[in-house]
Amino acid sequence: MTATELNVLRDSAKAKLTAGSASGPAARIVVGYATCGIAAGAKPVLESLKKELADLGLTNVSVEEVGCIGMCQYEPIVEVYTPGAEKVTYVKMTAGRAARVVSSHIANGKVVAEYTIGAATGEAPEGGVIPLSETAFYKKQRRAALRNCGVINPESLEDYIAMDGYQALAKALTSMQPGDVIQVLKDSGLRGRGGGGFPTGTKWSFTAAQPPGKKYVVCNADEGDPGAFMDRSVLEGDPHSVVEAMALCGFATGSDEGYVYVRAEYPIAVLHLEKAIADARAAGLLGKNILGTDFSFDLHIRLGAGAFVCGEETALMTSIEGNRGEPRPRPPYPAIKGLFGKPTTENNVETFANVPQIILRGAEHFNCVGTEKSKGTKVFALGGKITNTGLVEIPMGTTLREIIEEIGGGIPNGKRFKAAQTGGPSGGCIPEALIDTPVDYDNLSAIGSMMGSGGLIVMDEDNCMVDMARFFLDFTVDESCGKCNPCRIGTKRMMELLEKITEGNATLEDLDKLEELAYHIKENSLCGLGQTAPNPVLANMRHFRDEFVAHVVEKKCRAGVCKALLNYYIIPEKCKGCTACKRVCPVNAITGNVKEPHVINTDLCIKCGACQATCKFGAIIKQ
Repeated sequence: MTATELNVLRDSAKAKLTAGSASGPAARIVVGYATCGIAAGAKPVLESLKKELADLGLTNVSVEEVGCIGMCQYEPIVEVYTPGAEKVTYVKMTAGRAARVVSSHIANGKVVAEYTIGAATGEAPEGGVIPLSETAFYKKQRRAALRNCGVINPESLEDYIAMDGYQALAKALTSMQPGDVIQVLKDSGLRGRGGGGFPTGTKWSFTAAQPPGKKYVVCNADEGDPGAFMDRSVLEGDPHSVVEAMALCGFATGSDEGYVYVRAEYPIAVLHLEKAIADARAAGLLGKNILGTDFSFDLHIRLGAGAFVCGEETALMTSIEGNRGEPRPRPPYPAIKGLFGKPTTENNVETFANVPQIILRGAEHFNCVGTEKSKGTKVFALGGKITNTGLVEIPMGTTLREIIEEIGGGIPNGKRFKAAQTGGPSGGCIPEALIDTPVDYDNLSAIGSMMGSGGLIVMDEDNCMVDMARFFLDFTVDESCGKCNPCRIGTKRMMELLEKITEGNATLEDLDKLEELAYHIKENSLCGLGQTAPNPVLANMRHFRDEFVAHVVEKKCRAGVCKALLNYYIIPEKCKGCTACKRVCPVNAITGNVKEPHVINTDLCIKCGACQATCKFGAIIKQ
């Protein structure tokens, strides 16, 4: 395929993708078929749509599987494209609802308003319909890395080409020099979306500056943060964007070979990526003499076993080489001595996903959004105690309050926002007092957190911040590769101190030891895992020290989470003597006669909470 042939294919593919065009379907129905959609029941919805269309003889309507549309809590999601009309988004679909959408909307042009997103969120007038883009969840988003997710069939090369896919690669190969590509990236201000935020163009320039010879491009798709699914969603919904970007990186740095390191727990992402590579290779977009030029580049996939430490670039490369995933001392840096000892450029999925549009549209297309030092957008996996969970992409500089209260819809059940954890086990909690902080690399770092790959876990008043620090540290203790003493031994000692605190056995001196040890581990660990492992502890001690002190001095967990510090009590004035709590107590710790207030023997109580869950009168409290 040549660049001219690519343009011809793009025009024909665009027509086929457009409902109502001469060569396109009369209507186009897409079903969110990423991991979140399938888990919510998208398969029977898809089958119902196809069956109803067949039963009604509507053969000129296409039904396609697409990636994550973003509003994960409203899955399964179905979207309908018809000529001359706004796209209609149906949510919480079932097989029965899908059949009705076909019979009413597709067959008779009558939108089923009560199934639409506006009805589900309460934002549409009664009986009315609003576009997905006008919902509070989407209004402040700007999709760049996720531009094709939920729009195209990720298994269709033609769909990707219809959205200007591989045009950036054609532009680079036919009208740019390798240095031009790197300069555009530098001008764009794109920084690595995998955690550290290192300038992408500068990173590429280091590899390009090495003498000609064997070089590699590596994509880090080993997304390991608890609650993070950004990279998975891009690979499931738009794998060709990463393939194209890696080829661009190969051209810019002088590499002819690349590896995508993806965790084996992402089977759909792996399947879509495998097909994308095979299709690109068959079309002459990978392999020898790409687009009829003298540039050659090919890709391979390596599956990771889920080790968190393999998110660190040198450990990742060690794993690709077939060895145990352990980090290497730096320098030398991968740009000089990386994969198989050769100069290597490594970026994560989201970083690569931004590259084609930057090269195609220009640096200004990207850097017109964001802040002075953090350009563009950032994808977050929004989860935890939040009304709207899902995948969001927001301009850098959007405040945490806007993300939580407007896009996320606030805290459910009338609870109070307490903190948000960014950066996963490598980040830290941001308290309510800092909710108006603009989210970008420098602001998050200044308050003791970090961007990380993009997990954003929201917590409410029922979360104990000591327990949250223990939770994240427990994860990094398990994931430590053990190569260096500060991480292998130090994090375990930190964990022991946190357990003393949550069990009510610690002293104020233990808090000082915990903090001192945390700083020692940060300063002396070999790689990023150990250097950032203490972050959740330090950030929580900084912003919620009163809770740590309460655990030590008052022997109380104010959130009622740390089991060892809890006691259950019955309020006599509220107790009706129904004996329900007494009957469910597994250790007979509750005594009392019928129609008389009962009493809990705290020495016998195992704090299982069964009594409180059973009481219908709110007579049992924990303190």
